[in-house]
Amino acid sequence: MNRSGRRSGYFVKVFSTALAALLAAASFSGCGVPNLDPPLCSEARTPVREFYSFHFGNEMVVSPDALALRREFITDGLFERAAAAEPGTDPFTSGSADLPKAFRVGECRVLGPERTGFDVLLFWKDDVRSEQRTINIEAVRVNGRWLVDKIVQ
Repeated sequence: MNRSGRRSGYFVKVFSTALAALLAAASFSGCGVPNLDPPLCSEARTPVREFYSFHFGNEMVVSPDALALRREFITDGLFERAAAAEPGTDPFTSGSADLPKAFRVGECRVLGPERTGFDVLLFWKDDVRSEQRTINIEAVRVNGRWLVDKIVQ
């Protein structure tokens, strides 16, 4: 092989290595999972997740004190409906005293210009039980803030 053949082979090897490194770097920088939620869903998802995170991190059954702590996350209508729930139950998840262990905010739908609907997945898991149920919630924008308004179990 002559000298120019060796040089061109070296050039191809260096070029292909540099190109592979460049493509690898590009694939790791800023190329995440695209957000497929409509803009209203993206806005409402965080407050809904914050509500359920707070709810699961605190007393989940209805009591005046527990309900008062959730006031900032829910509409007046939901507050009144939750206050009327049977004592010792959880009106925000199962509607009973059978409390789930975890949740995940799932699919979102735009229901109107200021209203979204979410599937909230609830999980029960222990030594004898592994169960998942979905509830539907609606969030509404009130005075610029997203609040949980309805829960269908």
